[in-house]
Amino acid sequence: MTLAEPTSPQSPSLPAGPSTADFSGVAVATESPSNLTSAIEFEAYDPAKIQQKFQGQIFRVLQRWVTILWPFLLLFARRWWDKRTPTSPERQKRRAVQLRETLTALGPAFIKIGQALSTRPDILTGPYLEELSKLQDQLPAFSNEIAYRFIEEELGRPPQDLYAQLTPEPIAAASLGQVYKGQLHSGEWVAVKVQRPDLAEQVTLDIYILRGLAAWVQKNNKSIRSDLVGILDEFAGRLFEEVDYTQEGRNAERFAHLYEYLPEIYIPKIYWEYTNRRVLTMEWITGTKLNQPEKIQAQGIDARHLIDVGVNCSLRQLLEHGFFHADPHPGNLLATPDGKLAYLDFGMMSEIKLEQRYGLINAIVHIINREFEALAHDYVHLGFLTPDTNLEPIIPALGVVFNNALGASVAELNIQSIFDQLSEIMYEYPFRVPSYYALIVRSLLTMEGIAIGVDKDFKVLSAAYPYVAKRILTDPAPELRESLKDLLFKENSFRWNRLENLMKNARNNFDYDLSGSLDQALDYLFSERGELIRDRMAQELVNGIDAFGQTTWHGLTAKFREQMGWEVDEASVADLEANFGHIQRIFGLLQETPGFDPVKLASVVPPLLVKPETQALGQQIATGLLQKALVRVIREFLLPESSDAADGARYAPPVTLSPLAKAS
Repeated sequence: MTLAEPTSPQSPSLPAGPSTADFSGVAVATESPSNLTSAIEFEAYDPAKIQQKFQGQIFRVLQRWVTILWPFLLLFARRWWDKRTPTSPERQKRRAVQLRETLTALGPAFIKIGQALSTRPDILTGPYLEELSKLQDQLPAFSNEIAYRFIEEELGRPPQDLYAQLTPEPIAAASLGQVYKGQLHSGEWVAVKVQRPDLAEQVTLDIYILRGLAAWVQKNNKSIRSDLVGILDEFAGRLFEEVDYTQEGRNAERFAHLYEYLPEIYIPKIYWEYTNRRVLTMEWITGTKLNQPEKIQAQGIDARHLIDVGVNCSLRQLLEHGFFHADPHPGNLLATPDGKLAYLDFGMMSEIKLEQRYGLINAIVHIINREFEALAHDYVHLGFLTPDTNLEPIIPALGVVFNNALGASVAELNIQSIFDQLSEIMYEYPFRVPSYYALIVRSLLTMEGIAIGVDKDFKVLSAAYPYVAKRILTDPAPELRESLKDLLFKENSFRWNRLENLMKNARNNFDYDLSGSLDQALDYLFSERGELIRDRMAQELVNGIDAFGQTTWHGLTAKFREQMGWEVDEASVADLEANFGHIQRIFGLLQETPGFDPVKLASVVPPLLVKPETQALGQQIATGLLQKALVRVIREFLLPESSDAADGARYAPPVTLSPLAKAS
């Protein structure tokens, strides 16, 4: 039998047919031509070995330089002319086509740049977005003869022995390889990705040239403080891994292990017996690209909800496990018919160290809290500023950026606008961009670009805040316990509205575990590290109990005071009622939160009562209430009447716990 023609270039449909396929119509090379060389020479990216390889090949390097520079000079010249002459939609379309063709001709590194730009409707206009989106999977294909030869070389057997069926032509051609839809003899439908010829050699040469350019620019342009070479090395390391399909398979399995517990995320299976360095066989996923919301909606799937799912998964990648997909363009994100978000193409992945993840979360807390001095120190810890940098002029500059951005609400924050404004500060002050940061920015901006394509009013932080709130409330790490303390306490005053807002957002996160949060909070509270929180909580309980008593007393005696002509401090009563209202709403949120169990809540009380820390806390509260009562009695009845005493009677000072109470 012959292989069936696909019904469309994007979604081929192969007949089930018998378990064997006739490959006689496809020519398979009997000898490996010289241009089939594609295996990478180095196991991993090594700048020194690449330098050694090309430093003596002057004419080859010069020829590639000309190949890169000439088309870009032509593009810039045409754009210069366009700005000085009347333009038209046809001309703009033609320029977009020329840019796509230029990037395609220059190879994988430049195609990756174009793929990132194709998701930025806030940077490029429609014709450019439309053309660059074709870089996802509509690149020129190479011949089946070469592809089938690679399959045989890599897997040790001809394609007809390995697969029952393969599409007669590739159903997609991307920057690094092309994909066939096939069926194994055991019946599973698979995607078979075959690497482009001469890919590794071309990637290696381009990295050598771009690295030299980055080093030259960094050396001769002192205004650029970012580590351009480090950023390029980070990108090159990921690209070298992407050229090795066995590494991509390992990445996919690791990604599945970390994130497949998310109910709406799907990761395809890797078939290792049909995979090697230049050939990858993975489970076939049927789906619709995430940047086609009309088609997704037509299937009864909420495209906007899938964007929320993608953002939530991205945050877990960046802030929880630190292993993240660094190339989430629309071709790599599909909406499946059952409403899940499927990730594809795990070649370009990256990692963030644990201390960097905590540093990013702390930075988010300090942005929300508008604590820009602490934020400046975050930038030191994250490697953006050296420890000896004078932060004094930087702190107000950060305040200007984030106060403008947070003018309405943190939920309305646009990631692109933040990065744009930060770029101006980083240019003016001695910031240097760490290499890991570039891929984080690319991942976030790409995800936001896809989201804006689905919903132009989409705000990333609005979708992200439930996860951030859940993480701050539930993560037992000391670094995040400090963040929670900073968020909830200010100058010894407890901010009930912050706790209320955190709980309101956290309960919107699907895996928020109220019971687990309570256990972790109690473990921390009654540990040595929680001593400061216990002291502050004692003050808040003293103030709260006293406030409740004062509110009740003022309510009962208000009319009597009015009849006697005594002054009623309405503002103080209003403040007390407001705090009591926060407590009532927080308890209401607890009752509405999934996992709330009053029986379990009550069961934790008896063990707590016998803890020495609980008894000490009770003594602190009793001492504080007694002090407040004594102060009030002295002011009301024993001090001589004066304006100062009268004023002081309205406002009891914050309770200061005695050394005896603390010692007990």
